[in-house]
Amino acid sequence: MTLATFHKKRLDIVVEAPVLNRLLDLLDDLAVTGYTVLPALAGRGAEGAWRRAGMVSDAGRMVVVMCILDEARIDDVLQPVYELVRRQIGIVTVSDVAVIRPDHF
Repeated sequence: MTLATFHKKRLDIVVEAPVLNRLLDLLDDLAVTGYTVLPALAGRGAEGAWRRAGMVSDAGRMVVVMCILDEARIDDVLQPVYELVRRQIGIVTVSDVAVIRPDHF
C-alpha cells in the first residue's frame, strides 16, 4: 500500500528562550494550527560555537519552533515572524515537506 503525500511548507525558527512566549503568541494570533517547540542543545553560528550545558539563565538558551503550513499561508506567517525575530539572535528557514495528513495543517 502506498500512502499519498501532500506538499506543505516547514517553517523552523531558532530563537533565544526569552523570545519564545512572544513568538508563540504571534503564531496563535496568526492562526497557525500547530507547532512544536524543541530545545536546542548546541550549535555554531556567526559568534562561534555554543552549548546549552552550563548556562545559568534563559538569555543564551536557544529553542526551535517548528511549524508545518499550507503553502498559501507561508508569506502571511513569515513576514510577521521575521519582524519579531529580526533583531534577535537566531535563524528562520523555510523548506518543502510532504505530509500524509493534510487536514492537520
